[in-house]
Amino acid sequence: MEATRSREPGAWLYEAVVLDARSPGEFGAGAVPGAVSFPLFDDEERAEVGTLYKRSGQERAIERGLEFVGPKLAGFVERARALHVPEREFAVYCARGGMRSGAVAWLLETAGLPVVKVEGGYKGYRRGGVGDLARGPWELRVVGGMTGTGKTAIVHALAARGAQTLDLEGLARHLGSAFGNLYRVQQPTSEQFANDCHRVLAALDPARPVWIEDESRRIGAVHLPEELHQRMRSAPMWEIERTDAERVDHLLHIYGAAPVEALAAAFERVRDKLGGADTQTAVAAVRAGELDRAAAIGLRYYDKLYLHTQTRAVRPAVHPVDARGRSAEEVAELLDGGG
Repeated sequence: MEATRSREPGAWLYEAVVLDARSPGEFGAGAVPGAVSFPLFDDEERAEVGTLYKRSGQERAIERGLEFVGPKLAGFVERARALHVPEREFAVYCARGGMRSGAVAWLLETAGLPVVKVEGGYKGYRRGGVGDLARGPWELRVVGGMTGTGKTAIVHALAARGAQTLDLEGLARHLGSAFGNLYRVQQPTSEQFANDCHRVLAALDPARPVWIEDESRRIGAVHLPEELHQRMRSAPMWEIERTDAERVDHLLHIYGAAPVEALAAAFERVRDKLGGADTQTAVAAVRAGELDRAAAIGLRYYDKLYLHTQTRAVRPAVHPVDARGRSAEEVAELLDGGG
């Protein structure tokens, strides 16, 4: 029950109609970006088949699997026909490119649909993607600077100018600090985040630089892929410089409309590092509506953190960028035009 065609995973997957034949639980932990959950078994069925395999052997597990799958076959074909896009083939994968993806690919091929099975399955895709993050051909250029210098806005302005960018905070759905997710937006898993980073990079021209905002190893609950983090740490950085007053104004623009209790809770989350006295003062300032005073206290904490992390990075070059009095668009023009 094998598809007549199979292919190693790669960037071509992002152009196919990708079907993930794993269980919903496996899919939820991480999947090829853009893939459609197309489970051969649900989570309970998968667990039962797996237990039978271990206790009674492959033959009994296959028999039980067929009992589960048999009634679903017509529905699989109907759903696949609804998902079919002319001129695009289906790419089917499971965990390791074995029986589940083979069964789905055979069924779709029998139904006359164009399909290829992904060799090595999702694990093969992950191995290739992680390897690309470590050794891919992209030239990274890091937009750095202390908190409140508007790095994210500059990266967005670079993208608007047509420059190549990798928006880590956008992909992570978090602004990269204890204050970065005050509205509690659900973040992707770290595994999915790495997959999404690879998808963006795979679509870019390796002959042109890629601008990326400086980040720590974590963006909220999401961990940066270590391979990408190491490349960022060894890439040249354009360090944005603004006055303290501009930085406070920028923070007020971003967070000023957030709920008071959410801001207070964010300060409480960094109490151990900020110190009890400063935390108490900041929280009191937030509740009194003195957000500029609270922001200034927060900047002292983040400035120390930034300076500490920068001493640990070994960069080939750091280019100071005087952004005082300049908009994000003006700074982006300066960076993009400066090469």
